[in-house]
Amino acid sequence: MTDRGHGQEAEGGVPVGCRVPLPRGAQRPIKVYVNGQEQIEGEDYRLHDGVVTFREPIMKEDLKNLPFVRKTLLGLGLVGSYQRNETVDVEYQLRGRTELASDLKVLPD
Repeated sequence: MTDRGHGQEAEGGVPVGCRVPLPRGAQRPIKVYVNGQEQIEGEDYRLHDGVVTFREPIMKEDLKNLPFVRKTLLGLGLVGSYQRNETVDVEYQLRGRTELASDLKVLPD
């Protein structure tokens, strides 16, 4: 599986789903990135009917289970969360032009 760009300190987060719809009208060639790291079609994901389906779930921060003090410090910007918070970006063709859609919505499983 391709690297997803996590640092060594990244842990936690919750799986939110494996499917991401492509932008309307997106045509090949299509490149898919998770946290800025290009993913490999057939190995990391597959494309079918306008949806990217990942082999592994996309992880998002889960701040609701943090202790009150940690939430307060996060809110004040004094510390980071260091949880996995993956973003999905897609580069695609639309009417002969290369387009980029960032931080696409992940569909729940």
